[in-house]
Amino acid sequence: MTAQDTPRDASRNTGISVTHSLEPHDWSNEETAAYEAAVEAVNGAVGAYSALIAAEEAKDAPEPAVIEAARAAQGRLAKEREGLRSADRDQIAEARSRYADLAREILASLT
Repeated sequence: MTAQDTPRDASRNTGISVTHSLEPHDWSNEETAAYEAAVEAVNGAVGAYSALIAAEEAKDAPEPAVIEAARAAQGRLAKEREGLRSADRDQIAEARSRYADLAREILASLT
């Protein structure tokens, strides 16, 4: 049996897009802007961790645990970013605030 014979691969050859089964969702301009702002807030926190990593690596004696923890946090943030749902207004509002605050805290710790 080849990889092409597996049921998973066979479903890929049906010519039907995976998005075919998704429910339609109309986004308002407000929802779109809020969602994009939440994604940018997460990206800002990821970037702040990048700055933390760079600052740690620039030290004469960098601490590997600090770098490892920052990279792990970046991975968690990427997963959280994927979990954002535009229709969940409470989640989006909370994410915008939490991740913007987190980025500020991380960057403030570098000064």
